[in-house]
Amino acid sequence: MTDTSFERRFWAAVARAPHLHADHLRPALALAGGPGALWRQPVAALRVLGLPPSACALLADPPETLLDTDLAWLAREGVRLLAYTDADYPAQLAQIPAAPAALYVRGDVAALGRPQLAMVGSRRPSGAGRQLAFQFGEAFAAAGLIVTSGLARGIDAASHEGALAAGGQTIAVCGTGLDRIYPAQHAALARRIATQGALVSEFPPGTAPLPANFPRRNRLISGLARGTLVVEAARDSGSLITARRALDQGREVFAIPGSVLSPTAQGCHDLIRDGARLVTHPGEVLSEVGIPIEKLAPEKQSLIQPLPPRGGGRRLDKPAEMLLDALGFEPTSIDDLVDRTGLEPGSIASLLLLLELELRIEPQPGGLYCRVRP
Repeated sequence: MTDTSFERRFWAAVARAPHLHADHLRPALALAGGPGALWRQPVAALRVLGLPPSACALLADPPETLLDTDLAWLAREGVRLLAYTDADYPAQLAQIPAAPAALYVRGDVAALGRPQLAMVGSRRPSGAGRQLAFQFGEAFAAAGLIVTSGLARGIDAASHEGALAAGGQTIAVCGTGLDRIYPAQHAALARRIATQGALVSEFPPGTAPLPANFPRRNRLISGLARGTLVVEAARDSGSLITARRALDQGREVFAIPGSVLSPTAQGCHDLIRDGARLVTHPGEVLSEVGIPIEKLAPEKQSLIQPLPPRGGGRRLDKPAEMLLDALGFEPTSIDDLVDRTGLEPGSIASLLLLLELELRIEPQPGGLYCRVRP
């Protein structure tokens, strides 16, 4: 962005103009001859250039006080307003239809242009799904990819945490203004992401977490990345919107399979049936996006392999092993475990506590239990 007061003010107005995106502005700026020819022009003249009516109204009569507030906030918070005409606007994102005309970025702007892998999934994942998201995020970051997700509960948060644990970078695309973190309990995570990656939004400060914002956010998650991995998703999961946007954008889509009885696996199964690549460990994704695993340092290669057993690999005694074999990845009651194993309820309760302490299983609502991972 040209470093002039007028240019900053123009792009601050563009960022607030409803329904205005880069596909509108490219021909309009070319025809008009630059931002100065769009600023405070009559609505009728702006309409001739093909700009949306709501955007024409704002550019013809800019909200000066609000723009003053926005510019002061940007300066005070160290947030960058990145115009699509800037050299460091991410090339991957610029290729998608209706790319944002401007982005708000807190953190490392250059990270947006580096190779990324998007990770999305359920806000209410199983323990196994959460562990997989963390491990895959850790592996991708160790391999040099930036992990991009949406800061939501569940799979998103675990993916960000995995990347941070590996010392890599991660990008959170937000469905609010960057002055509001949603969900609020991820404020500390958002601060870590901003110092080890970036927070990104196309929404101006003050924007609340409205439902309509998140499908728009999802297209940016997929648009920034080489591919999108869906870790765990029900059929009505919003993460499937991200996967479909990735397909529309010509990007790779990957999905991790689960039990046919698990509701949180059905969305992934549908994606695989419709052509998404089935993956079971990070190396399969990395090979598809062109990351040569054999060139990674040995300590990083260890993160790319399939998941090791939980519980430190300690050998179980026969009753505990029998109980674990009888316990699947779907929530199961003690009564069902009695039927499957023939063990007494008191013995099963003791063994379940042992397995839970070893992080091999986890309790579920209603007195049920399920395995965390193999």
